[in-house]
Amino acid sequence: MSPRKNDPAPPGELALRPLSARSVVLSLLLGTHPAELPVKDLVRLVERFDVGGSTVRAALSRMANAGDLRRTDTGYRLGDRLLERQRRQDEAVRPHTRVWDGDWEMVVITATGRGPAERAGLRTRLAGLRLAELREGVWLRPANLSRPLPGDLDTVAERCTARPERPAGELAADLWPLDAWSATARALLVHVDGVRRPADRLTAFAAVVRHLLADPVLPPDLLPPDWPGAALREAYTDYQREQAGQVRAGAART
Repeated sequence: MSPRKNDPAPPGELALRPLSARSVVLSLLLGTHPAELPVKDLVRLVERFDVGGSTVRAALSRMANAGDLRRTDTGYRLGDRLLERQRRQDEAVRPHTRVWDGDWEMVVITATGRGPAERAGLRTRLAGLRLAELREGVWLRPANLSRPLPGDLDTVAERCTARPERPAGELAADLWPLDAWSATARALLVHVDGVRRPADRLTAFAAVVRHLLADPVLPPDLLPPDWPGAALREAYTDYQREQAGQVRAGAART
């Protein structure tokens, strides 16, 4: 069975739709540390992105009822599930890596009798750990990330360290759609450099974060020339600073 590409995407194509009120709130809080804002500051910030105040308040109420947000004495903070999403987002923007010595992490699924939803959830989780599927049930990646694999994977999988016989660059190119990821990253860089309206910029940088979450974060020797990952992270970091300034400015006025 031949290796499969993981997370394929049309190279260089951007289909960015305006964010809903809920998505605007989440984008702002996911980029805020700590992920909590007073109601008046949150409403004021969201209104900058062409969302009316009454719409913002209705969205906040629905999100709190759904558990996405937690009410505090003065405002709202992200719920636990979304705090974990913020952690993954932060790691995507500033990944923790180590020098690669040639080893690969390998996870082989050994559990049987799981339903479709459970299998899909496990696939999503393994992809979120930046592992790629070589064939059904066999996941791997270069061991260059400074993070342990979660211990509870042992209940459904066997974990090991491997050194494949195939050239590492050839294997990586089969596991991940590197050219497609690079083309979309370059298109995003051009796009974010040209948009000016706050709502359009937020939509664009939300797409940047989603794309960074799909970056395999491979050792430099396994990447194509002129890999745009660092440039995309730098662009988003600059935007985060811009947004943080808006939050501080609002706090200073209150």
